[in-house]
Amino acid sequence: MGVRTRNGRDLVRLLPALMAVFALVACTTTVPGQPVAQGVVSKGEEGTGSGVDPGFVRNTDGGEIDRLAATVVTDVQAYWTQTFPEVFKKGYEPLKGGFYSVDTADAGSKPPPCANKPTDVEGNAFYCPDADIIAWDRAALLPVLRDRFGEAAVMLVLAHEMGHAVQDRTGSGATERKADPSRYPTILIEAMADCYAGSFVRWVADGKAEHLTIAKDRLDQALESLISFRDPIGTEAEDRGAHGDAFDRVSAFQDGYEQGARTCSQMTVDNRVFTLSGFLDAGDQERGGNLSFADIVESVTLTLDPFYAELLPTLGKQWTAPKVVESQGIPDCENTKQGPVAYCPADKTVRIDVRKELPELHADIGDYATGTLIASRYALAALAAVGKPLDGADTQRSVVCLSGLFTRALFVSKRLSPGDLDEAVQVLLDYDYAARDLKGAAPSAGFDRVRAFRQGFTEGVQQCGLS
Repeated sequence: MGVRTRNGRDLVRLLPALMAVFALVACTTTVPGQPVAQGVVSKGEEGTGSGVDPGFVRNTDGGEIDRLAATVVTDVQAYWTQTFPEVFKKGYEPLKGGFYSVDTADAGSKPPPCANKPTDVEGNAFYCPDADIIAWDRAALLPVLRDRFGEAAVMLVLAHEMGHAVQDRTGSGATERKADPSRYPTILIEAMADCYAGSFVRWVADGKAEHLTIAKDRLDQALESLISFRDPIGTEAEDRGAHGDAFDRVSAFQDGYEQGARTCSQMTVDNRVFTLSGFLDAGDQERGGNLSFADIVESVTLTLDPFYAELLPTLGKQWTAPKVVESQGIPDCENTKQGPVAYCPADKTVRIDVRKELPELHADIGDYATGTLIASRYALAALAAVGKPLDGADTQRSVVCLSGLFTRALFVSKRLSPGDLDEAVQVLLDYDYAARDLKGAAPSAGFDRVRAFRQGFTEGVQQCGLS
């Protein structure tokens, strides 16, 4: 339950193929496809096929894809009609130029404003502030995203672009970015749009949309899709096309989902810290950002001991380092079913599968996926040291939170790269191992596991239940 089986390599293989078709249009604020989750349906229907009539969409063929897009933008506009006055104290102005569907497979079809020919839009969806329009490729983008990620991929693409339209109406759009790029770097603008999309998805999940629904348990796929379209390792935050790494994008989406559009509107370069950075050293580049399995096990365990030896005395407790024991398979630890890494309180050991599942997970996702799981078992040892229960919902959240706290310490000291954070987010979404308590129970939703990790990383030890 809650353990996803998607191979991490699948996403890596998919990304170049999809990104290759996401061309930027010069006059636009664009986002190259922001898929959410499968499971978006029209109310009362088994899909969106009988959704809103796309007759208001310019150049529509009236087909299934445009019907889906029309359904989404109708509900997104309804959301902003309701939400905009609450957040910005003025009425929402609908797009003056409207919506455009583009058949990029037909060279003779009509291009939308801000494009010279239909192929300029190939593989893209965008908001153009000059014409105040949103356009999408109905031939090579929306159907690809729908087939790969589900109908909610289309929902998040268009919600993100509507976020850019909102920015243009509230003083944080293209004009402001040109006038003062240091105050409005691209990564901030894109994070705000991810955040606005998250606030809309929450509105849909709460059952407030007229045409769309999405089940809360599908939010893991929302985060999966965001990290699938993360920036490559080494991208600078100031880069014109920077959207953020996995941690940045997930953080923006979750902030919008949990805190609403007002929080999104208040993002600035003064209060928003991005982990995206280009500080990889030469050695990190040569090995593709990954330590070997043996090296990461040694490095993380040797770092965890002084971390807790320093932390626990601040809480009036002492830390005794657990003994690390290699296991030739899933550790047999008092029948706890913790997964490929386990904390065994009876003999105070951390047992690590060095033969099969953990090395395979390491190869699929990356070295800090291994590091995250080991950190979570040391966190269980830390809870034992302070006399906390080792099972239950609080324990499950605490071990992930403490893993985030430890990760923050490594990141600040530049012993981790943004790519390592991507791997932590990936393993938290795909597997529930890091959140398992002594009995093997864990939150079923990766969304909740990532949230707990983020709390430790961004808010500190007070969120992690040690005291």
